[in-house]
Amino acid sequence: MTKTFYITTPIYYPSGKLHIGSAYTTIACDVLARYKRMMNYDVFYLTGLDEHGQKIQQKAEEAGITPQEYVDGMAVGVKDLWQLLDISYDKFIRTTDDYHEKVVAQVFERLLEQGDIYLGEYSGWYSVSDEEFFTESQLAEVYRDEQGNVIGGVAPSGHEVELVSEESYFFKLSNYADRLTAFFKEHPEFIQPDGRMNEMLKNFIEPGLEDLAVSRTTFTWGVKVPSDPKHVVYVWIDALINYITALGYGQDEHGNFDLFWQNDENHEIIHMIGKDILRFHSIYWPIILMALDLPLPTRLVAHGWFVMKDGKMSKSKGNVIYPEMLVERFGLDPLRYYLMRSLPVGSDGTFTPEDYVARINYELANDLGNLLNRTVAMINKYFGGQVPAYVENVTNFDADLAKVVAENIEEFHKQMNAVDFPRALDAVWNIISRTNKYIDETAPWVLAKEDGDKEQLAAVMAHLAASLRVVAHLIQPFMMTTSNAIMEQLGLSGAFDLENLELSGFPENVTVISKGTPIFPRLDMDEEIAYIQSQMNAGKPQEKEWNPEEVELKSEKDQIKFDDFDKVEIRVAEVKEVEKVEGSDKLLRFRLDAGDGEDRQILSGIAKFYPNEQELVGKKLQIVANLKPRKMMKKYASACHEKCADVPLDLHAHQFRHAKASHWLEDGMNIAQISFLLGHSQLETTMIYLDITTEQEAAALATLEDESDRNAVPKWNPDTDSLSSICGLRKLQ
Repeated sequence: MTKTFYITTPIYYPSGKLHIGSAYTTIACDVLARYKRMMNYDVFYLTGLDEHGQKIQQKAEEAGITPQEYVDGMAVGVKDLWQLLDISYDKFIRTTDDYHEKVVAQVFERLLEQGDIYLGEYSGWYSVSDEEFFTESQLAEVYRDEQGNVIGGVAPSGHEVELVSEESYFFKLSNYADRLTAFFKEHPEFIQPDGRMNEMLKNFIEPGLEDLAVSRTTFTWGVKVPSDPKHVVYVWIDALINYITALGYGQDEHGNFDLFWQNDENHEIIHMIGKDILRFHSIYWPIILMALDLPLPTRLVAHGWFVMKDGKMSKSKGNVIYPEMLVERFGLDPLRYYLMRSLPVGSDGTFTPEDYVARINYELANDLGNLLNRTVAMINKYFGGQVPAYVENVTNFDADLAKVVAENIEEFHKQMNAVDFPRALDAVWNIISRTNKYIDETAPWVLAKEDGDKEQLAAVMAHLAASLRVVAHLIQPFMMTTSNAIMEQLGLSGAFDLENLELSGFPENVTVISKGTPIFPRLDMDEEIAYIQSQMNAGKPQEKEWNPEEVELKSEKDQIKFDDFDKVEIRVAEVKEVEKVEGSDKLLRFRLDAGDGEDRQILSGIAKFYPNEQELVGKKLQIVANLKPRKMMKKYASACHEKCADVPLDLHAHQFRHAKASHWLEDGMNIAQISFLLGHSQLETTMIYLDITTEQEAAALATLEDESDRNAVPKWNPDTDSLSSICGLRKLQ
């Protein structure tokens, strides 16, 4: 029976130039597709573009062209890149293809008719860049206004979100939660690597699946809902359905769908994706397939990311690596090899120019290249280029070499089926390393002497050529040009068959090339590392040269002299007790150990930012230790001013920039007196000013018993007081 293998990349969003992250996924799928073809599978490899959505519409508007014109241009660039990377895909789908759009509309109407989709209204935080909604708890960072209300935030991807409220159709995911959970338990191998299935269960399914918004009305670039055309079908149905529409699902010509969309011992379906879109593929996609009564994929492979030493790749950081540059400078095979060898399964990998050049020199040029050069040269020197017939167990080292080769061929197949490319290539390099050692053990230059052993010399040459033939077959899915070059220098044809590969399979009467050429010339490490770094920096936005004398300084108050600022005594104190002040929704009363021998009391207006004020106990605070005490809320004396030094906050300076000081600051208070909180630290700081209005102070003063009590409340004097009772709060990063 025909064995089939269906492999897909995610369909990429064409909002910008693709870097090595997208190249990794596409090359990885290409490696699997080539491997399975060499194992005599009937293979279908799909890649393509997700071309609908709000971000595409915005990009097109910015460029002054239609969305279709925009994506048409991007598609050309992506196809050119895949051609450069020698990607052997069978189909390139675009979600703007007519056949795809028709099926998406049909699927939406079917799900609506059978009750899986209903009309409602959605309100939530939306990231245009991610095309995803987030709850407040899912945001990596939350922006709040002066009253503590959420006004925005940052998605886990780093993109800012905006509040969106609109009518939307929803998919009832909860109807399928039990069925999906049962499927996960019956198929623990469904999500790779291990551990990520448990993340999906614990983080999303077990807490309760929320219904999924599957249409939008705030933009028009997408597949219109036939029965309600003011809605366009949202990405989750539009994009995910591509995996079956590309095969012919819902169309007159559906032969490929019938052949490849099966999941049993003779049919395999693998979606390879980045870990950031696992939730959509492991929850939304299986549920859509269940609703359509279709088989689920065999496996989801969610790989990690290539990151840089300073974090994720970013144009603003100048650390983005584009595959075109590496191919132009070093060739295609080193890129394919590096990407497949350097990303550990289940975690991220770090790209560095040093590692890239080192792998070319040490693993490709030294280990593999030198082995080929030495073998071809010795066969020419000792046997006139004729490869001797392969005979087993002639030298004392033949059996061990054969054993290592056989074991690592088996290990290679095991790791390829596990989609563990680094370990698969480790198996290949085990063979290369053992073969290099075999040369040192047998010392063919000694065997070639007049009194040497010609029979053993012939066996050594045959084993070397046979080992290189095995290596050429194993690396063919990864490095096609290198594999073909090895075969050519050995005098062999380009026919590859991994299914029946063994060391003894070297054919007879073969003549190697008369003069071999290095397949990987050694590189100048310093020169090539500097080149990669220069190309990375070339994409970094040029910053204007900073001249501090040209900076226009801005201040809300008149400048003060350093002598005035120097009057402030800043000290570290530890919070021993803290409680809310009765009758105030802003004040907290602190008991602090500031090294005075006895504890201090301070009132600070930060209560609304710390609903659980007890989390401050034990924290170290910075206080203004020489601020004159003043009586507040009639019965409390606040001994000084405090600043929290190490309390984690989700607060931002710009949200509180316009907060007002208290009434007793008067017009004479200069903001420079607290400038130590505003950028005079080497650490990034966040300031919060206590917003006490005139009306609030008047209300507080009204509670005092008599005029003498009122007069007892000290007024701030700019000539004598070094700092007023404004409360600041600093976050140390």
